[in-house]
Amino acid sequence: MLARVANNLFWMGRYIERSEHIARFMNVNYFSSLDAPHELSHSRQFVLRSMLFMVGDPVEDTSEQLNEENTLHKIGLDSEFPYSIINNIKNARENANSARDLISTELYESINKFYHFVVNYPVEKFVKNGLYDFTVNVTEMTAILRGKIRGTLLHDSVYAIIMMGINIERATQIIRIINAKYNDALLAQGSYGDKFSNSFEWTTLLKCAESYDMMRRFYKKSPNSISTLEFLILNPNCPRSIMNSLNQVHSHIKILDPSKAYNKKTTAFLVGKVRCEFQYKFIEEIEEDIQSFIENILNNLTKISQKMEKEFFNY
Repeated sequence: MLARVANNLFWMGRYIERSEHIARFMNVNYFSSLDAPHELSHSRQFVLRSMLFMVGDPVEDTSEQLNEENTLHKIGLDSEFPYSIINNIKNARENANSARDLISTELYESINKFYHFVVNYPVEKFVKNGLYDFTVNVTEMTAILRGKIRGTLLHDSVYAIIMMGINIERATQIIRIINAKYNDALLAQGSYGDKFSNSFEWTTLLKCAESYDMMRRFYKKSPNSISTLEFLILNPNCPRSIMNSLNQVHSHIKILDPSKAYNKKTTAFLVGKVRCEFQYKFIEEIEEDIQSFIENILNNLTKISQKMEKEFFNY
């Protein structure tokens, strides 16, 4: 396989996963605010700022009044904004085109269908009353794509590369969502007497990661800061957790680099090192300085991605 084509497969997986998390974050944040027990969380401005914070475009001026339709359009269907859902889908399709002979017809047709749904979605409908319909369709279509990847491709190096992209992006997006909701919990604490550790934002965070029901089943209690962060960061059995994503990346990279020889310069070594750091951490250690932890894990994920590109995709 050409390194360029491997790179296309890797980024196809990343863009598919990224579009799903942005869509779900928009959906959950927007509609959860209608039932929020916080005075501040009810505010549409608070919700819009949270969305922009998550996609890496935070609004520094607290006095600035955001236009709801413009903000939704920017994150959803603005082709000028690089992090928008429409651009992620376009990029996923372009990368799929470049690796067309390595993926199944069923997967390619599903990507094509997804692309046409997004680019042909009416902007006016989306910003006025189509947010729910659009974001639910995006999350469902990405689930279909993952099903096509697992169910129609050979589980060989092609599959391993796509899954590495998906899992690195999943870990990145989950940590970005944690960062956004941690910031929201800090801003909302004290509203209606709600304390930080029991903030409604932890429930929203779990719903953003599709993990609310399983977290309740696992802990058998309402979510708080400790249980939520532990479940989404350290629990290896939660499919959305950072630990689970690192385990998946580690297992798939072994297909590309089956060597058992000790070599600290390889991507497999770096993934194993980061994974072991998490394996023996206590959540209390992380909660002491969550901001430093978030920066550290994002840096580690960036290093893994860069090392992977240098080792496998450099052309």
